[in-house]
Order: sequence, then C-alpha cells, then structure tokens
Amino acid sequence: MIKRLIPLLILALGVAAFMALRLTRPEPAEVSARERSWQVETLTVELAEHAPVLPLFGEIVAPERLEVVAPLAGRIAERPVREGQRVAAGELLVALDEADSQPPLRQAEAEVADLRAQIDSERIRHENEQEALARERDILANAQRSLERVESLVEGNLASRAELDEARDTLARARLNVTTRASTVAEYPSRMKSLEARLARAEAVRDAARRDAQRSRVTAPFDGVVTGVQVAPGDQVAARAALLSLYPQDGLELRARVPRRYQAELAARLERGEALEAVAQEGGQRFVLERLAGESEPTGTEAILALDGPAEGLRPGSLVPVWLQRPAVSDALAVPFSALHGSDVLYRVSDDSRLERVQVQRHGELPGPDGARWALVSAAELADGDRVAVTHLPNAMTGLRVEVAESADEEPGA
Repeated sequence: MIKRLIPLLILALGVAAFMALRLTRPEPAEVSARERSWQVETLTVELAEHAPVLPLFGEIVAPERLEVVAPLAGRIAERPVREGQRVAAGELLVALDEADSQPPLRQAEAEVADLRAQIDSERIRHENEQEALARERDILANAQRSLERVESLVEGNLASRAELDEARDTLARARLNVTTRASTVAEYPSRMKSLEARLARAEAVRDAARRDAQRSRVTAPFDGVVTGVQVAPGDQVAARAALLSLYPQDGLELRARVPRRYQAELAARLERGEALEAVAQEGGQRFVLERLAGESEPTGTEAILALDGPAEGLRPGSLVPVWLQRPAVSDALAVPFSALHGSDVLYRVSDDSRLERVQVQRHGELPGPDGARWALVSAAELADGDRVAVTHLPNAMTGLRVEVAESADEEPGA
C-alpha cells in the first residue's frame, strides 16, 4: 500500500513546488514603444548673392607655334638650341650646310643670266634682220627692173632667151630672200615671248632657290621656347622634314569643350562684350574667354580662353581644370551635393527635429570651403536661419525624425 502512495506523493510535491515558483517569480519590466531617429549634419541657411561657375577641363595650346622644316635636302650644320630652351628673337635655331643650299641658287642665277643674254642677242638679231630685209627689198626691186630691161631687149632681138631666163631666176631668188627675211622679222615677237617666258620661269626658280637658301638658316622670329627637336648637327634630312618647333612665351590658350546647354548663355554674354574669366583649380592661373569655336560637335562646342598673366609652369599639351564664372544669383544658398536628394530636393530640419521636403531650383556649381564642388540652389520656402540636412539619407522623407550631430555653417567663396 505504501509503495503505491510514493509516486502520488512525489507528483504532489512537484506540483506544489511549481506553484510556489510561479507565485514568487519577478514581474517583467514594462516595454514602451520608442520612435527611431537618424543622425544628420545640418547647414544654417544664409541667403546671399553667389556667382556660380562652370567647371571645364581643357588643354593648353600654342596657336602661334612655329614648325621649322627643311626647305631642301641637306646636312644639318648647326643646331645651337636644345629642347625646352628659352630663346630671344633673332637667335639662331638651326642651319643647313651652305654646300647644299648654294649650288641650286648659283645654277638658277646662271640660267637667268643666260636667258637675259639670249634676249639681248635676239634684239640685236632683230635689228640686223630688219636692215637685211630693207636691202633684200632693194635687191628685189633691182631684179625686177633688170628683168624688164632684158624683156625689152629680147623683144628687139638684142638679148638671148638664156639671159631672160637668168633674169627671171634672179628675180625669183630675190623674192624668196625677201619672203624668208620678212618671215624671220615677223617671228620676232613670238621668239621674244618664248624667251621672256623662259626667263620668268628661270627667275621663279632662282627666287625659290634664293628663298630656300635664306630659309636654310632659321632664326627665332620672337621670344619663345624650343620644343620638338628632332635633329642633331651632322644629320642628313630630306626636303620638308620636321626639324624643331618654337612657341611664344606669351599667347598660350586653353581649349575646353562647353556642354550644349551653356552655349547660348556664353554666346550671348560674348555678344554683349562681357568679360568672362576662368581660374585654374590648381595653380590659380587666370584665363579670359575670347570666343567659341566655329564648328560644334554632338558633345558641345570648344571654348577658346586666352591666358591672362604669366604661364607659371603651363606648357602646351597640359590638361588644366578651370572654373568659368557665370552670372551671379541673388538669394541663393550653396550646399554640398550630399544635401541634394535627386537633383532638386533638400530637406529642412524643423524645430521638433523632423525633416521637411523643400523643392529647390539648381543654378549651377561653385567651389566649396572644403575645395569640393558645391551646388548653388534657391527656393522661396527657404529663409535665413533655417537648417537644412547635409547628410544624405536614402530613406529621407517628410516627417522623418533626426538628431542633429554637427553643423556645417562655413560659407563657400562666391
């Protein structure tokens, strides 16, 4: 009997222990729902006038660059300059050997002298031919009279038929001589024109040889920098072979492509005579927009900016990013691009630390205080003293609760 009660007793003790533990357990802490917030940095709104800039990336070129080529085939006798050397106007750059440049000139001058002598000889010959023609005509007249006398004598049986035939032959020979001499005199103008044409051609060859001889010794036409040296003294070069280049120390230009949406604005400002300046992002060199290229491409039109001031290390071929100034905008605010959601939305932080969507108008870009590119915007809803979030939140929306971590109140330069 006792053995049967033991299991029941154990079960009763277990139930009693469970009930005791349940009655003595601690009460769980009450959990209350709490709204999540996002940490953001803000910028205090201070509306002012700012001048946006157009970022351009261009190449330095030298429009007055001089390419020196060999006027004729020959050997390089002198090349006293080196790559990158600065030279003054009139300084020798390169010279060909005179043994190559002088013989063609002397040959051309001899040809001209020979043709001039031929022309003088032709004039003298023409004068002699005219005198000979006059004499031949006198002979012809004498032969005609002699024939008439012989004919009258033959009619009176005072002369033979042989004498008559001889007189006729003499008259015929006199006429042939007059015709030949007259033809020679008549051809004088054409012979002179032929000789004069040959002389003109020879003079052109002489002038070309003289020009090549002069160009075989090249001096700097302006103060400049030597570049593109491709020959050394003693080299044998062909005609029209490139020797070296020279560009002026002043007059460098920047060629940069302008997007199509800005072309009309820049063209209108140039038409009004406004001075459009650009500043290099590195180095601070200044440029002035002079004109737009005459041809365009689908990606835009090339703007031509002249260097204003010293080059300060710039060389043709250098790639230079610049800021081109655009018209100033009043009541505008500069913000980092991280503050923009999409292309035209900012979020203002309200007094109860919630985001408010603000639609803005983009006016371009300008350099920020951190050296990065900032966006220039404006909106009628913004006022001085407002705070806008500059931290980009992928889930940003009106009413989202935020915590202000730090304020970025530095103003960018206009």
